[in-house]
Amino acid sequence: MRVMDGSAPGDAIVVEGLHKSFGKVQALRGIDFAVPRGSVLGMLGPNGAGKTTAVRVLTTLLLPDSGRASIEGHDVVREAAAVRRHIGLAGQATAIQIELTGRENLEIMGRLSHLERATVRARTEQLLEQFDLVDAADRPAKTYSGGMQRRLDLAASLIAEPSVLFLDEPTTGLDPYGRLAMWSIIRQLAARGTTLLLTTQYLEEADELANHIIVVDHGKVIASGTSDDLKDRVGGDIADAARAAGGLTESEPLIETDTRRITIRVGNRGSQALIQAVRRFDDAHVEIESLALRRPSLDDVFLAVTGHAAAVESDGAAGSSPSPDQAPALAAKE
Repeated sequence: MRVMDGSAPGDAIVVEGLHKSFGKVQALRGIDFAVPRGSVLGMLGPNGAGKTTAVRVLTTLLLPDSGRASIEGHDVVREAAAVRRHIGLAGQATAIQIELTGRENLEIMGRLSHLERATVRARTEQLLEQFDLVDAADRPAKTYSGGMQRRLDLAASLIAEPSVLFLDEPTTGLDPYGRLAMWSIIRQLAARGTTLLLTTQYLEEADELANHIIVVDHGKVIASGTSDDLKDRVGGDIADAARAAGGLTESEPLIETDTRRITIRVGNRGSQALIQAVRRFDDAHVEIESLALRRPSLDDVFLAVTGHAAAVESDGAAGSSPSPDQAPALAAKE
């Protein structure tokens, strides 16, 4: 993925200068990006950043005010019908009919996609097997768990074997098991060469699944690159050190007095700074409980490039918490 400077033959999705407003609200303010075929782009941003609006424009559900976008070489405005033949969409809210069975939902989507009856039957059985829904195939979807309904919705979006798939916050509201199951399915799709655009508020999700990431805020792309590229923008490895190691950096250390822990940025001098910290502790006769380096998380990235947290608190969907091995791990005992 790259910020647009002209499309390339290998791009499945091309977006140039898209604008979209709703009254006085500017949902998109000139976003540009391209996605190579067979790759996964993570579109990261809080509620209201413009992610869903971008997906709705790219899937022909909304007309842009200005700018251009194409899917597999087809313009989303002038060639909307051709675009729809290439894409699948699984949105934040499932599009399944809960009164119908899982099998009936898939068969209806197949007919709506103008597939032949034999193809519909074959694809239905394949997808029920792939998404672990065989045992529930003839039960009404309203009896399914949330995770099962999400899997059925994603299966329905794949009935016509689209080359480009849009997943708009596919794991929102799922429990940890459901999220991991969805991640596994997304990885399988990527491995088969499907081009995916994944919008998410979950920083670890983009880190786990995306080849490239764009950070969107207030309708604009404010950062782009691989996960490592974005983490490098924050300042390299982060060392957790005690107060005695404060001279290792010119930046102001973050001191947690209740846990006797300090976090400092050490740029790209990770191992060197770690050795210096040990020497400083030894010289100061400070007993070390633990000492560790960690890479910046995508939480750090988002805060650095936007100036605020990854999710709006009022939406009740905060970014994921760091795992224990990502948490600050160096403390000095006085």
